[in-house]
Amino acid sequence: MGTQPSSFPVNLIHLWTSGPHESVIRINLTKNVNIPIENFKEQLRQKVREEIPEAKISFEPGDLVDQVMNLGANNPIEVAVLGKNLEQSNEIARTLRNRMAKEAIYRDVQITTPLDYPTMKINIDRVKAGQLGMTVKEISDALVTATSSSRFTQPNYWRDPVSAVAYQVQVEYPQYLVGSPQDVEMVPIVNNGERKVFLRDVATFETIRTPAEYDRLNQQRFITISANIHDKDLGSAVKVLDRAIEDLGDLPAGVQILQKGQVDLLNQTLRELRLGLLIAIVVIFLMLGASFQSFKIAAATMAIIPAVVAGSIIFLLVTGHTLNIQSYMGMIMAVGVAVANSILYVTNAEDLRKAGDTQAHFHASANRVRPILMTSFAMMAGITPMALGFGEGGDQIAPLGVAVIDGLFFSMISTLLFLPLVYRQMVGKYSYSSESLNPLDKDSKNYQ
Repeated sequence: MGTQPSSFPVNLIHLWTSGPHESVIRINLTKNVNIPIENFKEQLRQKVREEIPEAKISFEPGDLVDQVMNLGANNPIEVAVLGKNLEQSNEIARTLRNRMAKEAIYRDVQITTPLDYPTMKINIDRVKAGQLGMTVKEISDALVTATSSSRFTQPNYWRDPVSAVAYQVQVEYPQYLVGSPQDVEMVPIVNNGERKVFLRDVATFETIRTPAEYDRLNQQRFITISANIHDKDLGSAVKVLDRAIEDLGDLPAGVQILQKGQVDLLNQTLRELRLGLLIAIVVIFLMLGASFQSFKIAAATMAIIPAVVAGSIIFLLVTGHTLNIQSYMGMIMAVGVAVANSILYVTNAEDLRKAGDTQAHFHASANRVRPILMTSFAMMAGITPMALGFGEGGDQIAPLGVAVIDGLFFSMISTLLFLPLVYRQMVGKYSYSSESLNPLDKDSKNYQ
């Protein structure tokens, strides 16, 4: 809670509170509590609004995985408004926050940068101080000693003669003695028995509001807006955020809005996964073309890939899952197994076509129905527990299992029913003739 005094041997980089107005509470629910986390959060938000309406709460990631995924951000949605003029950036940030607060997908929308922190401004009257024979440095040293400690005005070390370890000795007021503006006004500047001079005798006091901290990126100050996501996926939340930023219109010169937190990681990961899926398809196509010595056969073999991808996406939407890292990995796995089944069929069909079978597409399907079904059902059965989300954290990897099972189901049907028609149309209706340039190859149409 709050910030630790500077006299405490604690590195402030490990403290995530920007002032005494903030606190961080970690809650560990018992294993048998059986309370959905999102429901618990909603109930706690409602209770805080009723009991402490002036308080603001936000739920930060409690586990190490989410903390790493957030890349140092406290919330999955974090927006930084950069600009040379802090007041201008503050106005834009408040407008964006109000727009985000109206969206049902967001929770705990707030400006995390403390911009209007209650502050006590002390104006030293140099004329009075000079008349009393005091300098501004003497007055400020007395004030710092009272509100912090003497370590900032007169460092003092004591060396233990036994251990030879130096210890810092400091004098400071107990915090409960300096807890109000009136206590600060009564800080003694001079108290030597002959006369007493207090801070109120040489200074005036004013209550103002100032920024409690300045956050900078490349030496440019920025204001942070944070939010949590409710009942939706991160991709949907990013789309809503993009619309809210677009509604701001043209920004003033020098003002930028940056999306931080998980947004950058999500966009980068999805781009790489899409690129990985595309590269996998291209590489498999080229390898099949080299193996079958025909790009037509390679294209026919890979004709089931759209069915795999469509099946995975459809059942992900039906089951309430989203297109995320796990589901993309599941689709890539499903594509690999589906192409293997397709190669199994096309290889047999090509052998039959070489033997002169005019119904090779039909007979190959009948010959390979059992191995294709065995392969697909074995894979689907093995990954079913993952799709059901059993075990601790199972819901996070469930999309991978759903994508694999549904992709394989659609690919199994496509391989046995639709792939023969595609193969027949592209290759099977033509008689086999080798394209070899070897004059001794009897199957070649160039045979001499």
